[in-house]
Parts: sequence; C-alpha cells; structure tokens
Amino acid sequence: MLPLMDDTFFSLDLAPSGIAHLQLCRPERMNTLAPPFFRALRDAVERLDAQGRTRVLVISSSGKHFSAGMALEVFAGAGELADMLDTGSARKRLAFQDGLRRLMRCFDALPAAHFPVVAAIQGGCIGGALDLAAACDLRVASTDAFFTVQEIHIGMAADLGVLQRLPKIVPPGVAREMAYTGERLPAERALAVGLVNAVVPDAAAALAHAMKLAEAIAAKSPLAIAGSKRALDYAVDHPTADALEQMTLLQSAIFDIGEMGRAIAAWKAKAAGEFEPLAARSLP
Repeated sequence: MLPLMDDTFFSLDLAPSGIAHLQLCRPERMNTLAPPFFRALRDAVERLDAQGRTRVLVISSSGKHFSAGMALEVFAGAGELADMLDTGSARKRLAFQDGLRRLMRCFDALPAAHFPVVAAIQGGCIGGALDLAAACDLRVASTDAFFTVQEIHIGMAADLGVLQRLPKIVPPGVAREMAYTGERLPAERALAVGLVNAVVPDAAAALAHAMKLAEAIAAKSPLAIAGSKRALDYAVDHPTADALEQMTLLQSAIFDIGEMGRAIAAWKAKAAGEFEPLAARSLP
C-alpha cells in the first residue's frame, strides 16, 4: 500500500492492484464528522478518480463504531458553521442553502467516481455516517452493526442525501420508518431489506469481506466497471426506455474489442485480467 495522505479524519492508501482503502481514524471520538471532513473526503475521492489508477475504493473505520455522524458541537452555534446555521433573515437563508449544497456535493463525489465504493461497517452507522454509507455502491456489516437516521432525534430532517438515496436501496416503507422514528436498524434486518450485501461476525471480517469484493471488482476491466456503474446509476432515476437509450450512447463510448479480448483470456485462464488504468485527467 502506498499512503496518499494522513488526514485528521482518515488515512488513505492505494495498492498496486488498484484497490484504495480509506479508513476513518478517530475512534476516540467515535469517528464523528466535522465540516473539514466533508471537503477532505470530496478532495480525496476526486483525486483518486482523476488519477485513473483506482479500480475500487473500500471505506472502513477504526474502533467500536463506524461513525457516530456529525459531531453535536457543530450544531451549537459556534465555530465554522455558525454563520451558515443562522437562518434569521432571507439573505442568511439563501446563504444556508448554498452552504448545504456544498456539503451535499461532498458525498456526491462517491457516486460520481468511475470506480465502485464498498463500505465495511461495524457498530453504529449513525446520522451523517448513514448518508455516507448510502452514497456507496455496496455495504458489508458486522453482526453488531446498526443503522439509524439520528437527525430526527435532534429535531431536524436528515439533509445530506440519505432521505433521497435510502428509498432507492431499501423498500420505501422501511426508509420512512427509519426517517420518522430514528429507530436502529440492526444488521440482520439491514441484510433482509437490502441495505447491506452481507453480515459477518466482526469488524475484521467485515473489512476482509469488503476487500474480497474489492479484489473481484479490481480484477475486471475498469472500463466495463465504470460503464456498468454509470448505467446502473442512471437506471435508478429514469424510466427503462430512457435508460436503454442512455445505454446505447454509453456502450458506443466504451465498447473496446481489445479490452474484451483481454477480459476473455483472463476469464478462461481463471486469472485477473491485465488492463490499462483509466485515463488520468486534471482537476478543475
């Protein structure tokens, strides 16, 4: 693993295989989130995407809990968000909207990336952490994991994407129950309703399972994986006819006989394929 950064909130490494690993690293604070975290996450994911070498990103955490979500002191009316949280006038409300959009776009970096994102979750996945998990492609949980829309307990509606993404992952009635009651969804029920792809004994097993999924993804053509992610994401929000039309355009852009030949050879040999990374690009 080559360390890419050692941030206050997380560490990030990229292996030669193309598997990146971002690990939340504030277990003494239950991996709570603060405004700088969102920008750091966005910048890290966008940088990985721009470099073109990442084939899959695994997000995990250290300690007992995945994350307790936004630190409560953020809402105390002091510090960096004090001005943003002031909605006492029309001008301030307009500024509030702009600030909230910027925070939302930080999690948007995950679905926007060309590579899939796999979350390995243990303990609590609470509030803003559930917004983060919902923005990932796949989720793996330990048996002690639980998920909760914590915001309803502090008198606010969740606003960083979980109310928009969760009903597209789990049955709408389950999403509404979570949003209205804030009750914990335990790991086994999360598996039953489709929020997670697997439940395993503990945090170490969750990370190991996530890495196994990542290895399977990284062995495939990154071009085909990127196209599949784009097609799936588009299909969630559009009628089938529109999604099929989008697929004709997408496939014409990514169809590559040479890539397919390498993939077929690897499949027949039961080995990981040797594929070129995606093209690097400059960030704006």
